[in-house]
Formats: sequence, C-alpha cells, structure tokens
Amino acid sequence: MKVVNLEEGMPQVEQARLRMQHELHAARAQGYTAVKLIHGYGSSGVGGVLRTELRKELRSAVSARTVRACIAGEEWRISDEPTWRLLRQFPEWKHDADLGKNNRGITIVVL
Repeated sequence: MKVVNLEEGMPQVEQARLRMQHELHAARAQGYTAVKLIHGYGSSGVGGVLRTELRKELRSAVSARTVRACIAGEEWRISDEPTWRLLRQFPEWKHDADLGKNNRGITIVVL
C-alpha cells in the first residue's frame, strides 16, 4: 500500500485534489493495489476541508467505478465488514499502523 501525504505544505483544496488524482494514477501505473491518503482531520483548520472535499470526490470515483473502494480512517478496523474483506484478501495490510486507530485523518483507497 502506497502512502501519500496530501496535507503536506497545507495546500488549498484544488491543489490537494489535483495531487490526489495524480498520485492515484501513478500508484495504479506502479502496480499498487491501494493508497493510504493522509489528508488530516481539521485540527489545524485546513485538514477538515481537505478531508470533506477529497472524500466527496472519492465517493464519486467509487460510484463511477474509477476506484474500487474507499474506506474512511475511522472505519479502518477489523470489525468493519468492508475492511475485513480487504484484510482477508491482502493479509499484509493487517500490519498497517493506522488499523483500528480511528484515524479520521486518513482514507484508504482501493484501486
């Protein structure tokens, strides 16, 4: 799983959106199955906007089938059925440091 920090440099939403699109495309081209996006959760005032807007775009991408799934960091836990299905398919992800941590500042994107 590739890790991408979208909040680095405190970008505006449009900059973060473009970087997310670029990084998802690059990860797919590099053969990654998933990307962990770090967008923050709003403690600085910026992450909350990024989190909301980027997740909105990711939900649209799932609907359009340009990505397979996205799992919010607060749902990234073994007791969440979609997460559990992914962990059975990719058991190495069970070692992810954010698994089960209720981290609202991340989103897992399955390509």
